[in-house]
Amino acid sequence: MENTEKAFEHISVLKDEVLEGLAVKSGGSYLDGTLGGAGHSEEILRQAGKDGILYACDQDKEALAAAEKHLRDADLPGSFRLYHSNYENIITVLKGEGVDGADGILLDLGVSSYQLDNAERGFSYREDAPLDMRMDTDSTLTAEEIVNTWPEQDLFRIIRDYGEDLFAKNIAKHIVKRREEAPIRTTFELNEIIKAAIPAKMRAEGGHPSKRTFQAIRIACNRELEVLENSLEGMIDFLKPGGRIAVISFHSLEDRIVKNAFRTAENPCTCPKSFPVCVCGKVSKGRCVNRKPILPGEEETVRNPRAKSAKLRIFERSREA
Repeated sequence: MENTEKAFEHISVLKDEVLEGLAVKSGGSYLDGTLGGAGHSEEILRQAGKDGILYACDQDKEALAAAEKHLRDADLPGSFRLYHSNYENIITVLKGEGVDGADGILLDLGVSSYQLDNAERGFSYREDAPLDMRMDTDSTLTAEEIVNTWPEQDLFRIIRDYGEDLFAKNIAKHIVKRREEAPIRTTFELNEIIKAAIPAKMRAEGGHPSKRTFQAIRIACNRELEVLENSLEGMIDFLKPGGRIAVISFHSLEDRIVKNAFRTAENPCTCPKSFPVCVCGKVSKGRCVNRKPILPGEEETVRNPRAKSAKLRIFERSREA
């Protein structure tokens, strides 16, 4: 466990901005849907004080175990309950335990530093490892299954949509051709296939040629965008009056989903713009605290380069909810 705990040490992205955005109050109840290394959760508990309570979940068992030890060793005020769960299901779990809402909810999306740096998990294109990419190792779908069994059209779709790669069609074609000869088992095998599918000039001008395809396969393997879309409305509804939800995203697809969900919650009216008054009866659930995403400052991106693409959006539940 000591090695695992050390591996989970990391710098939490936009920590100060998250705490300010959540407006953490003494004695409040908070939900961290993506516990990870517990960096955000530790500070939330510290500010919530002795009467505060934290509910937190993670689908990665190793993360959960390390976070629990970290929080207990920190000797924090208040109390916490941890769950091995995807945040998609945590509201249902909490309601089943009689929890009626939260003063604040945090989602820190994407893959963790630990998962990227732990080569055997298969998330990184920089280390040779089995093609896995599961955030929850109890899940049955792996990156290897996607690469070796999904139809070419589906591979093209996810690489185009989730990876936003201009060469998605050619990469999918090369993957299918290669797997007809032998199954693709490792990250470096996939690297070579992707490299061959991208023109040399473009490989020289861009970043690592595998970055976008690996992102696409990881998102598909873990249903990341689907889970996010399925969860935001229920999380907003779970907020207590005046409560806030803060979401940190790391690429445009996630940020777009969050932005649209928050704007719809703020203004759910479906009446045509030509109508003089609303007749659909849909009522605003609250307000977007920030119209534009909050970005990390230069000092943070120098200290933690992985924070560079982070975007934070915050929504506040109406006090009349």
